[in-house]
Amino acid sequence: DGLTALADLIDDIIGIVGTTGVLTGTDVAARPASWLRPEPSRAKAIVRPANTDEVAAVMKLCHAAGQVVIPVGGNTGLVEGATAGEDDILLSLERMNAVESLDETGCTMTVQAGVPLHTVQERAADADLMFPVDFGARGSAQIGGAISTNAGGNAVIRYGMMREQVLGIEAVLADGTVVSSMNRLLKNNAGYDLKQLFIGTEGTLGIITRAVLRLRPALRSRNTAFVAVDDYANVPLLLNSLGSSLGGSLTAFEVLWEDFYNTVVVERDRHAPPVEAGYPWYVLIEARGGKQDDDAERFQAALEDALEAGLIVDAAFASGAKQREAMWAIRDDIDGLAEILDPVMAFDVSLPIAHTAEYVTAVKRRLNERWPGDFRGVSFGHLGDNNLHFLLTVGSSDHDEQREVMDIIYEELKPHRGSISAEHGVGLEKRAYLGVTRNDTEVALMRSLKQALDPKGLLNPGRIF
Repeated sequence: DGLTALADLIDDIIGIVGTTGVLTGTDVAARPASWLRPEPSRAKAIVRPANTDEVAAVMKLCHAAGQVVIPVGGNTGLVEGATAGEDDILLSLERMNAVESLDETGCTMTVQAGVPLHTVQERAADADLMFPVDFGARGSAQIGGAISTNAGGNAVIRYGMMREQVLGIEAVLADGTVVSSMNRLLKNNAGYDLKQLFIGTEGTLGIITRAVLRLRPALRSRNTAFVAVDDYANVPLLLNSLGSSLGGSLTAFEVLWEDFYNTVVVERDRHAPPVEAGYPWYVLIEARGGKQDDDAERFQAALEDALEAGLIVDAAFASGAKQREAMWAIRDDIDGLAEILDPVMAFDVSLPIAHTAEYVTAVKRRLNERWPGDFRGVSFGHLGDNNLHFLLTVGSSDHDEQREVMDIIYEELKPHRGSISAEHGVGLEKRAYLGVTRNDTEVALMRSLKQALDPKGLLNPGRIF
């Protein structure tokens, strides 16, 4: 029967990856279903290959058996992109965590997909280089997952998303075919750019096993400020003003609504306030360059000009690493917010910066009307790249009520031609709303690609559409 066939398949997989390469039973249940769902994983088994050849052999077996496989990285995603059912196999890249090589001259790093983001950052720094993608889950998130979701983070405004940092990829298709396109060149227009099939496609077209990452020269200066704004119309004006006056060195522009600041700084006394409370918006600004003294002078002058022009009404400059880390700790306190807003719902959308405040106001009005006294939420995001985040609760984890929340969040995007997902992907959670962002022709082409590369629909099925 089916259970016997699955047990036999797992035995065959053990023959490939060894007994330490397969987890079952309580070892599976000891792992959470996802970051937002701490209940035990329901997967039949977690397969942990040690290299690309083992991934390919496992996929070949699963393809022949018609077995669904869900690839998983650091399990820090927010859209149920790696949530497994009780008959599914999770394929974890956690044992494939090596930095294979670092080319200091060519500014590239070749890594296995399971290496944590923070390790990549540290190894680059050791070579006086930098890897610019950065976000709060850096210690757990794996490079393969970051690539497969086209992760963004805090420096997108300057360096772009994960897509811009990937030169080459090795991936395994659903039938076990290995596609090795480990390009190390910045410019290569010889035919199709095959790596794009696997960047941002959430493991539905192939499992990323290795990658060539683009590094950048290490920056010598870092200047940070926390400012207050009293009129949202000044937020995009401030962004453009700093982009011009800082000569391309603006690296982060993180906007926090008053509800965010009040929740993590004022009400719970979790952080020392860098500026006074009571303002409707706050912006965490950072610029990085090549010479600290000169860049600090330019940075301070740019913010003084903004203050004089009325674009900001209060400002605090970080005098050193300790103050800078304290400012970023406010922005990165997502775990604290999730605890405060339990049961929490997390949203990641994008829309034109000029419309963002209007959108937030409309969403909160509707949520307050529907759940008076129970709704509570905070708004924040990398508004320099159009990305807005909501963390909220309506006091219930009921599925139907949470679906009502999603209806409101995504319906209100339509007048602004926004996206249901700025940087976390679609997964299972957002697939019903794909039509808000993508038209029928686009979705049909996506389905054609899926059919071509995974005709049996075994690789991360049900994600995206």
